[in-house]
Amino acid sequence: MRTVRLEISPTPAHVRTARLVAVAVARQSGVLEGLLDEIRLAVGEACSRAVGLHRLHAPDELVSIEFVGEPRFGVAVRDYAPAELAMVDASPDPFALLHASAPAPASGDEGAAADPEPASEPFSEEALAAGVGLALLAGLVDDVEVIAVQGGKGSIVRMSWPIG
Repeated sequence: MRTVRLEISPTPAHVRTARLVAVAVARQSGVLEGLLDEIRLAVGEACSRAVGLHRLHAPDELVSIEFVGEPRFGVAVRDYAPAELAMVDASPDPFALLHASAPAPASGDEGAAADPEPASEPFSEEALAAGVGLALLAGLVDDVEVIAVQGGKGSIVRMSWPIG
């Protein structure tokens, strides 16, 4: 199977196109029918994350998606957001993101537990949304990784599924 590459403009409407292409290529690659909904959801989530980051940080860049059919069906979604945001997004613990972005309790609140290690800076709303999206991917896909692009902007979300 050849590699299929797709580039989309950072608009939510094009995420649907990426999902449709992903399912078509997965089916052609021999992925079991029972995994197609998972692939559709995972590709949609990874592309939505990239589109959201692009709309804020790189609106003129295209989101790149690559589908590879062997030896496993693989998908790689590349964004061009600032590298430091990509590193925040790769946080393995979405609850840490939620905790770090929550406002500190007022000093007069009864029952408010003292935070032993308050976050130095709360995460931005887009970083929180992207991090939670990656947490969803981690729970959905067995083989997923997020890689910060070396010497450049952005990150790559790589996922794969068994064939046959």
